[in-house]
Amino acid sequence: MTLAARIEPPFDLDAVPDVPAVFVIHLHEGEPYVSRTRLLRRRLRRLLGGGSIAGRALRLGELAAAVDYELVPSRLAALLRHFDLLEQYSPGAAAARLRLRPPVFLKVILSNPWPRTVISSRPGRGASFCFGPFQNKTAASRFEQELLDLFQVRRCQEDLSPSPDHPGCIYGEMGKCLRPCQQAVSAQEYAAETSRLVRFLETRGRSLLESAAAARDRSSEELDFEHARLWHERWLHIRDAAALAGDLAAPLPSLSGAAVLPSPSPGVLHIAVMLSGAWLPLCDFPVAPSGPAVSLDSRLRALFSSLSPPRLPLATLAWHVALLARWYYSASRDAEWRPFTSLEDIPYRALVRDISRTASRSQGGLFQP
Repeated sequence: MTLAARIEPPFDLDAVPDVPAVFVIHLHEGEPYVSRTRLLRRRLRRLLGGGSIAGRALRLGELAAAVDYELVPSRLAALLRHFDLLEQYSPGAAAARLRLRPPVFLKVILSNPWPRTVISSRPGRGASFCFGPFQNKTAASRFEQELLDLFQVRRCQEDLSPSPDHPGCIYGEMGKCLRPCQQAVSAQEYAAETSRLVRFLETRGRSLLESAAAARDRSSEELDFEHARLWHERWLHIRDAAALAGDLAAPLPSLSGAAVLPSPSPGVLHIAVMLSGAWLPLCDFPVAPSGPAVSLDSRLRALFSSLSPPRLPLATLAWHVALLARWYYSASRDAEWRPFTSLEDIPYRALVRDISRTASRSQGGLFQP
């Protein structure tokens, strides 16, 4: 990964724009200094010397061999570029340097003979169904409790050895668990209930909402208004439980989306794309390219048709999701996130509106190096 501009000693910082950027200070010896800033010129002046700085300040003026930098008007682009640079110069240390919090997922442990849910910060493939990220563990736990109230999946954490003599628990007595511990159901019956729970997560609640709405409407047509009222209350409960997942959480293989971002290049925007939980390199998107006139929608479709999700180690994938969570849940989120579950359901119309709005704001002078 190379940056757009370089300055060398003697450093002429007056020519450096005082705008958001990522930068690398190469040293004569040792590992480069990598960072990002909202005001590049001021930050470099502090780091490379000149003026008095109160407190303990890092001074690299005599050690610096060159400075590479790239202007990044978007907070998301700056975060992604900063992460990539840290991975380039300090492999494996980027998450710690950025102080990233591990993402929070709700996992269904399907490898267990009697599957259960657990809150985890480690994504899993294959034998685990992973749903997230959540803003924090509190939000994930609240969603988990409301979710389990809709199904009869066990809440205990023990490795079960089912037996009729098992003492069971209060949830079994309340009818909120199928009591596999007491051999009250077969493995196939319990697996069917687990599949219903996973389907609820895959559809973000639609699987239960549609069945409850159908039962409510059927009772209403039969003039059984008491049952219609009960089904409507059930529908409201399902809706409220599904809403606790938030707008970002999704099954990890379907955790995809895009954001339209400003670019320092005139007439060009950046499109940040995540596919299956992995960030792709920022895509340059000319707003008005030369050549035959082609609609924004058509050019967007051509762009996305050329993309495919990269295969990443699970540890790296987790940090990619953590980058999304940090930006999305921050108070300084500066772009619309357009989620989608696959390349077949991309919200092109919303992205076209975002492109028009972002291009208009950029021309209005929100970022002028």
